[in-house]
Amino acid sequence: MAKKKRGRREEESRKEIPLPSQEEGTMLCVVVRLLGADHLLIRCQDGVERKARIPGSLRRRMWMREGDIVLAAPWDFKPDRADVVYRYSREELRRLVEKGLVPQELLELAEELA
Repeated sequence: MAKKKRGRREEESRKEIPLPSQEEGTMLCVVVRLLGADHLLIRCQDGVERKARIPGSLRRRMWMREGDIVLAAPWDFKPDRADVVYRYSREELRRLVEKGLVPQELLELAEELA
């Protein structure tokens, strides 16, 4: 029996999406502005704008643009800073919206900036 090749979209749809959680201290945010040197200005679910850092493990794998929805973890010792944990693709964002996890104000801001 020959194996059926799967397309990239099928593999993406099967992949588990990281979700925001209070235990891990992560929340959904929108990229407002690219600051350079692997830093971003993001607006989070709680309404706070933070300066976010893209860690080395994501720098070359995930390219960020203004209007992208990202998962960020605010720093405990400096609450106006955060680390980007994950960037959601359009398909993943659509599934999050279907589950009701993305607030409407974040979606409106993302559309305005994109």
